[in-house]
Amino acid sequence: MADATGEAKQPLRVAFDRRIKLEFHGARITSDGGLLAYGELDDALGLTSTAASVLGEGRRGRNIRHRLLGLLRQAVYGRLAGYEDVNDAERLARDPAMRAIVGREGMDRPAASTSQMGRFETEWLATEANLATLTDLSGAWIDRVHRRRPPDGIILDMDSSQSPTHGAQEGSAWNGHFGCTCYHPLFIFNQFGDLERCVLRPGNVHSAEGWRALLEPVIARYRKRGLDLYFRGDAAFAKPELYELLEQEGIGYAVRLPANSVLQDRIGHLLTRPVGRPPRKPQAFFASFHYQAQSWTKPRRVVAKVEWHQSELYPRVGFVITNLKRPAERVSRFYNGRGTAEQWIKEGKLALRWTRLSCHAFRDNAVRLQLFALAYNLANFLRSLALPSEVAHWSLTTLREKLVKIGARIVRHGRYVVFQLAEVAVPRMLFAEILRRIDRLRGPPVAAASQE
Repeated sequence: MADATGEAKQPLRVAFDRRIKLEFHGARITSDGGLLAYGELDDALGLTSTAASVLGEGRRGRNIRHRLLGLLRQAVYGRLAGYEDVNDAERLARDPAMRAIVGREGMDRPAASTSQMGRFETEWLATEANLATLTDLSGAWIDRVHRRRPPDGIILDMDSSQSPTHGAQEGSAWNGHFGCTCYHPLFIFNQFGDLERCVLRPGNVHSAEGWRALLEPVIARYRKRGLDLYFRGDAAFAKPELYELLEQEGIGYAVRLPANSVLQDRIGHLLTRPVGRPPRKPQAFFASFHYQAQSWTKPRRVVAKVEWHQSELYPRVGFVITNLKRPAERVSRFYNGRGTAEQWIKEGKLALRWTRLSCHAFRDNAVRLQLFALAYNLANFLRSLALPSEVAHWSLTTLREKLVKIGARIVRHGRYVVFQLAEVAVPRMLFAEILRRIDRLRGPPVAAASQE
């Protein structure tokens, strides 16, 4: 045994250059040193600490090795670093960056193991009360950000997506639109890319199924603050009950309206190709009129856009129903901004792999989607609040590859732990500027701010 242990500690060699030796020091080396910047932002805004204070403790007895806060941080930061489920928890438990994120005492002992994280996510967080709390947390985190960066108004974009499933997972079903067996989650984003709220749904539901239960809590949060609210949605959300709710709440909206023969007749004069040789740049024409479908209680404004392209025989026609009083072209431009929601969903899929919902139980997967949402928001907060202008265009995938994945060597002194970060994609000056921007976000304690 002694010989085997000694052999395991010997450096490895490569044949192409015998001067090179390979040593492995898992507890002293990390590949995720950039997580410390996210930990600093988390601490400045009080995000995970607030979340842990509202989640119910599901364990009994005195022999509790890992605190709730540490488990929650490990679940969120692991996903932020690209470890999409608990399979990597055993290795992350020894990772010095993860141990530092989990808490001060974490530097002196391993973080939670795979089995501990599995029980935390599928038993403890999967209770009805904790799942409801997790669903509310994204909005609570966004409110804390708005205290440091008050917005003039909020634009809400609602959209659905697919999360492919495998095997006999609960709620898994074939979806003809996406052409796969999947779950069909629904999301609401704001114009800053923050994920306001999301819900996991079975794969065979309509794209707008459950829109009211998802949207009303978001409206209620903002109603208390007196902010101007706007809503955008694609044709799946062209529902009279949605229009009525938004009108009652005084919310401006622009929703794609499916075409029909009556709408086409109203813009017949725009459907004839313009005379002359078509220019290379598309020609766009707009119309605005009032229209009432049989299921509506009153006429509503419809904006039409007809776009002619040089190489296409027929025009591209789109209709948007709206209560905005802006000129037709501005309404169309406002609606087109809805495409950013598709970009946010794409980033969630690529950067955080939030389609990785591999549990059998539907509720367990619903918990994991909410954990992905928290990780996504933490990543997006750093991008929108702390990145200097020269890297402000970085996507969440780029941030993970260049910032999170900074290799670091850990050196311990008497009173300090030094992370010697690799200075490759993110130099010291850039990292220091990120930390300075985060430090400026530190405000008075929440209790003191609420008393004011």
